[in-house]
Amino acid sequence: MANPEVIAELKKIPWFGTLSPEHLEKLAEITTLRAVRAGETLFKEGDKQDYVYIVLEGRVALEIFVPHRGKVRIYTCEQHDVFGWSSVTPLVRQRTAGATAVLNGRLACMDAEKLRQICDEDRDLGYLVMRRLANVVASRLMVTRLQLIDMFAHPEEKNA
Repeated sequence: MANPEVIAELKKIPWFGTLSPEHLEKLAEITTLRAVRAGETLFKEGDKQDYVYIVLEGRVALEIFVPHRGKVRIYTCEQHDVFGWSSVTPLVRQRTAGATAVLNGRLACMDAEKLRQICDEDRDLGYLVMRRLANVVASRLMVTRLQLIDMFAHPEEKNA
């Protein structure tokens, strides 16, 4: 049986609003809650992927290493943002960016291996999860596209 606090937190996330109680229970069983402190490194680029994260409170910076520029922030996750989503994709098995807490906060951490397993076993839930993750991926691609347009429009400026 899932932790009632985890279920209560997941219910607050619009992403899970339409899930059946059975599906919510399955996801809650593989989810833990974690407090983070500003400046805490959650994972580094290249690390093995283990969790999908949802920001409950605070902010998390996603950063990549760019040769001749160093770390570049590519996205700042805020409340209810999902990150680490590539850990449930079929082929990617390492982090494509690093994540650092910008503010003190709390995260919901879903075990990626168990999430993949649940999605394979329960195709209805798997479809809902993957459809929602596809929306997250599409929005991140749009943000990245806008960043690239800005970088190429102003190549002499360095992004912080």
